[in-house]
Amino acid sequence: MEYRLTIVVPVYNEQENLARVEKVFNTYFTIAKAPSKVLFVNDGSSDKSLEMITSICDQNAHFEYISFSKNCGLSAAIKAGFDYTDTELVGYIDSDLQTAPEDFNILLEHIDTYDLVTGVRTNRKDSFVKNMSSTIANKIRRSFTHDGMDDTGCPLKIIKTEFAQRIPMFRGLHRFLPAMILLQNGKVTQIPVQHFPRVAGSPKFGVWNRLLGPLVDCFAYLWMKKKYINYTVDSSSRG
Repeated sequence: MEYRLTIVVPVYNEQENLARVEKVFNTYFTIAKAPSKVLFVNDGSSDKSLEMITSICDQNAHFEYISFSKNCGLSAAIKAGFDYTDTELVGYIDSDLQTAPEDFNILLEHIDTYDLVTGVRTNRKDSFVKNMSSTIANKIRRSFTHDGMDDTGCPLKIIKTEFAQRIPMFRGLHRFLPAMILLQNGKVTQIPVQHFPRVAGSPKFGVWNRLLGPLVDCFAYLWMKKKYINYTVDSSSRG
């Protein structure tokens, strides 16, 4: 089967959610507006996540995986997923499924016009503290990047792979994906998507990660923006 979209699913100690991930995606594949597959990135899980991932991939042709030897963090998992993608488009969703795979169909409607399409979580089903810290972090980040995005933390995105694979690696990368596409002179947009409460497992980020982390990462982004190299090859002797 010739796929058009690879959906990266980072996994760190999510054994309680993986059976649901398998079920939900097998349903999504039947309605997907682009031929799609899942690429699990096991981020050094210490529970039974890797065992479950390998079983899912053995039993389902539309699932693949790579696995880190140790925990490297969400940004590394996303970047590795981008690097191992071999399709025209690459998507991203969290394994807790607080966003819905079927909403990829909504994002796909816009990807021919834009180079990144990100979801904006509507009617968020998180705690007051989590929502407030996320709102503050987004305002801080937006004041530095001027990317016009209201919810870069939304774990539902589609990017043209040629743009995604040119994004340099740094910690906190997942908060700056639209800004990194803009640095490449790409076009970005945001689309409202559904949001659901976490039903299993435990969150991997706390208030500290959502507030101090983005502030520190903003300075890293400003340094990178100043040093960023952007070029376009006009012609080549290669075929």
